[in-house]
Amino acid sequence: MPAFVDSRPLRFLLTLLSALATSASAWSQEQELIPPSEAYQYVVVDSGEALEIDWAIEDGYYLYKNKLSFESGTDGVRLADYTLPEGLHHEDEFFGVQQVYRDRFFVTIPYEADSPRPDLATLVIRSQGCADIGICFPPQVWNAEVELVSATAGASNQAGALSSPFGNTGGLGDFLPVDEAFRPYLLPIDGNTVELSWQVAPGYYLYKDKISARTSSDKVQLGRIDLPAGEEKTDEYFGTTEVYHNDVFARLPLARATPEPMTLQVDVSYQGCADGGICFPPVTRTLSVELPQATATQTLSAPGDSGSGMVSEQDRLAALIGNASILAVIATFFGAGLLLAFTPCVLPMIPILSGIIAGDGDKVSPARGFSLALSYVMGMALIYTAAGIVAAAIGVQLQAVFNAPWVLSLFAALFVVLALGMFGLFDLQMPSAIQSRLAGVSGKQKSGTIIGAFVMGALSSLIVTACVAPPLVATLTVIGQTGDMLRGGTALFALSLGMGAPLLAVGASAGRLLPSAGPWMVAIKNAFGFMMLGLAVWMLSRILPGSVTLALTGVLVFMAGVWLGGLTTLPPGASDTQKLAKGSGLLAVIYGAALLLGALAGGNDPVRPLAGIGFASGAAVEEEHGLAFQRVKSVADLERELDKAAANGKTAMLDFYADWCVSCIEMEKYTFTDPTVQQALADTVLLQADVTANDAEDQALLQHFGVFGPPTIIFFDSNGLQRNGFEVVGYMKAAQFSEHVRQAVGAASALTAQTTTSD
Repeated sequence: MPAFVDSRPLRFLLTLLSALATSASAWSQEQELIPPSEAYQYVVVDSGEALEIDWAIEDGYYLYKNKLSFESGTDGVRLADYTLPEGLHHEDEFFGVQQVYRDRFFVTIPYEADSPRPDLATLVIRSQGCADIGICFPPQVWNAEVELVSATAGASNQAGALSSPFGNTGGLGDFLPVDEAFRPYLLPIDGNTVELSWQVAPGYYLYKDKISARTSSDKVQLGRIDLPAGEEKTDEYFGTTEVYHNDVFARLPLARATPEPMTLQVDVSYQGCADGGICFPPVTRTLSVELPQATATQTLSAPGDSGSGMVSEQDRLAALIGNASILAVIATFFGAGLLLAFTPCVLPMIPILSGIIAGDGDKVSPARGFSLALSYVMGMALIYTAAGIVAAAIGVQLQAVFNAPWVLSLFAALFVVLALGMFGLFDLQMPSAIQSRLAGVSGKQKSGTIIGAFVMGALSSLIVTACVAPPLVATLTVIGQTGDMLRGGTALFALSLGMGAPLLAVGASAGRLLPSAGPWMVAIKNAFGFMMLGLAVWMLSRILPGSVTLALTGVLVFMAGVWLGGLTTLPPGASDTQKLAKGSGLLAVIYGAALLLGALAGGNDPVRPLAGIGFASGAAVEEEHGLAFQRVKSVADLERELDKAAANGKTAMLDFYADWCVSCIEMEKYTFTDPTVQQALADTVLLQADVTANDAEDQALLQHFGVFGPPTIIFFDSNGLQRNGFEVVGYMKAAQFSEHVRQAVGAASALTAQTTTSD
């Protein structure tokens, strides 16, 4: 079969002939090349006003759109202007980037005929096509004889012509299988863009909003599908929506982790109906495409290696765990634990341990205090490490489980019981029979037992320290992804020991700081009783409304003021200590009353309890407004909102939040209310996933991004692609966060601009 040759340089001709010879040799070993008349078959029928041409192309062959033309070969029959359907994008060595036709397509050519109309007409068809193996046929000229019909019979004949290739779609005959009604294709346009298309059979239509694409590849991220406008349709299934009755051609942008050529598999989902009244269920088909080399500006950073040079803190720490010496890992994570020890996630453990030590009474010594602290810290460290390993191995966030409302309520009740014991309402001790057996070992200790301290430390690690920070995420990532429990567990244990180190200092100094005996010891125990009640309120604040928490805080502060003597008349000759207690108590009573008043007015801010009351300052008090998030619950919700943001050319930010997450509340109160942060996010779509319930949808959304828990913030560019390396884990101050946002959003905009330019 001769190849098509036009007026090109001799060098091109020789190269072409060589390529054809090589390709023909390879092809001959697989199958014989069929002639053009068999590769490109067609049927021409007359509808009365137009000629309908139904093309059927064999697999492995294609026709060039710009080589396809039609002429009338009969006097008295004149073809009107016609439009060829959109083809599939294709790039080959012969004609470069072209549109081609594969499988089946239709062409409608209006015509006019003189009266009387001839019975037969000749349609001259010019075409040229190729085989996928690299052989191109010479231009073809075919003369098709068409039997013309009268204008009055045109409508019925048109129905017959359209039904012939695909069967009857009028609702009375058999309907096509879904794969024949809607034929999907995936072809490369360049290294960073593919074309997603469907051939839609006549009498069928696709829903625009049911089209989606996903990939499981860790080297490619899919952007938003750029679909053309559809036609509006109202049906009984989905109401008013956009549909496609004709072939659909859409662009799908990609972001590549590596520029090398690769094979990409994409799961394409869609749904359509027949005009005859039936709808197919949603279907998903897996399509493969060979991606060519991507340019540097089209690549997306692989995890931990951002093209912008941005690497998140948790990724750096995870790399350190895997690559550094074990001593360096221990030292680094012990230091990180020391820093975490002074955050609101860990500080509540200090009054808990102090209460345990104070419960030992006047018998506590520095050695005894250190032993209790060590037991508490070891309980916290061992359970923290074990829970982290288990959570990473099975993919469950145990802290979310232990922060369920009923668990927090029980733990708060335990603190209330301990507080009542501190106030002397009863003694917390084991039954006398058991106590006598342990007398020689435990020294007849009551609430300050070694075992009790260990248990309280274990519970505190699961319930009190419900925060996610970069060092914790790094250790869980190493355990979950590499299975290296030794290195990951060692880092986690060093981290927990660092968090507990200040507690050892508290325990060792307890014997020196606490008075030895007398009324002062009773006062100290009462003070720790108020601390225990404060911890109970703090626990309940994760599940109670802000105004209720403020009211409970007000009651507690008011009672503490009364206990300090704020409402008691000083006796004659009162000491300076009594006067100081009286003044402190009076201030506590006033502040407690203000908290109660603010709670009754619907307030929830203990720093400014009267901010919402008009007489607070005689002028309106300026309120601090946080970010206006739009809540998403599931992966589908998120993808829908990302599609909307991408359609408007906007970046997006996703914030994982939970009521029991202390750092989340800090971000809400101190970071998201900052004007510089709000300005940096002015053109960004703000999404928030509340994972407080930790139900199946919450867990699916967390696992979709490999997130271990809140607070975690993820950024997306204006194509809906995640910005790897820009994740924020844990609390971040406003100034640092606003700068981070500018980098994440600015880098996303730059990448989008580069991709657009390359297209």
